[in-house]
Amino acid sequence: MDVLRIILSILLPPLGVFLQVGIGLQFWINIILTLLGYIPGVIHAIWVIVRK
Repeated sequence: MDVLRIILSILLPPLGVFLQVGIGLQFWINIILTLLGYIPGVIHAIWVIVRK
């Protein structure tokens, strides 16, 4: 299941974070990072998925 989340995180970073942790602080941080730049959002999303 983590592989699917990582693939979704590459395509749409907030979706991967949402599937991992739900709507919480990490989700909103990822939304902000994705709006500031796509790559920081992807890096954060993968970090959140791999960390858990």
